[in-house]
Amino acid sequence: MSRVYLRRYKDGTRMNHWFIVVMFFCAALSGLAFFHPALFPLTNLFGGGQWTRILHPFMGLLMVLGFVFMFFGLWRENLIDRNDVEWMKRSGQMLAGHKEHMPPVGKYNAGQKLVFWVMALSLLVLLATGFLFWSPWFVHYFPITLRRIAVVLHAASAVFLVLAVIMHVYAAIWVKGTMRAMTRGTVTEGWARLNHPVWHREMTGRD
Repeated sequence: MSRVYLRRYKDGTRMNHWFIVVMFFCAALSGLAFFHPALFPLTNLFGGGQWTRILHPFMGLLMVLGFVFMFFGLWRENLIDRNDVEWMKRSGQMLAGHKEHMPPVGKYNAGQKLVFWVMALSLLVLLATGFLFWSPWFVHYFPITLRRIAVVLHAASAVFLVLAVIMHVYAAIWVKGTMRAMTRGTVTEGWARLNHPVWHREMTGRD
């Protein structure tokens, strides 16, 4: 019996997703190069220290720009509702592998929604703070005390973003069949029925 596939993401959405992935790794590695002297050799990936300093903010801007397009396409589906609160209360059972005890979810579950909003907030803070000490363009417009605070917030937001990405990647690998959604744009009907039954019903009209 042939498998039935459901369209989960359009081609443009997937291309934008992988663009954000590439820019994230470039921005993260170039940022880490200045985070600690032991990581400075990472600048060799971008042509040395000077080029890394120049390129880092531009790669960060491109990452944010890509996420902005994704945000406006997905934010409505990531709003937290009562069902998500109940899902979070039972998240321990989800981690234990007892999906049958979880409340039915739509296109995204509460965990995915939280990761989405953590990413959005982290990128917003990274964008705002990055401008405060972007040399030589904007750094002269702000007092040094504000710039120092911005550096700390920038680093903290980067840590939260990296942790959110790690959770996102781990979940995509852990739930078998999920990676197909972002590589081919489709998922099996069985995957949708098991992991996102409300969305499955919306797509097929069947329980």
